[in-house]
Amino acid sequence: MTVRLETLPHRHVLTLPAVPAAVRMARETAELALVEWGIGLRHPAVDPALLILGELVTNSVRHAADRSPQLTVIYAAGRDCLAVAVHDRHPCRPPLYDAIGSGSGGLATVMEVTMGLGGSAVVRPDADGLGKSVWITLPL
Repeated sequence: MTVRLETLPHRHVLTLPAVPAAVRMARETAELALVEWGIGLRHPAVDPALLILGELVTNSVRHAADRSPQLTVIYAAGRDCLAVAVHDRHPCRPPLYDAIGSGSGGLATVMEVTMGLGGSAVVRPDADGLGKSVWITLPL
């Protein structure tokens, strides 16, 4: 699934402290944004998207908080796709596609759900190499 994310008409950005409560805040904000954008919470892509979002935020809190006291969540949607991204300032870029089939950890879950729904995943490094964003795009 290839989508030019900058063309998606709906977008929301949320910056949170890299603490465990960020997971709940990110999920609740996603639900509010989706409803505002006319995407019902019973849409079949919503529960998987919330699961993926929770895992990505959890990973940032667990693995990046020492270098990145804040994380940023980006939500975007269009008529036929939903995208979420989690950005932190830790330089480690996880090998997303190596996680497929490993059966261990949140990243494996993220990738299995994403690929199972026909979505895509990419890690985009910051220009200075000191941070990254993990983008997940799912069809609606």
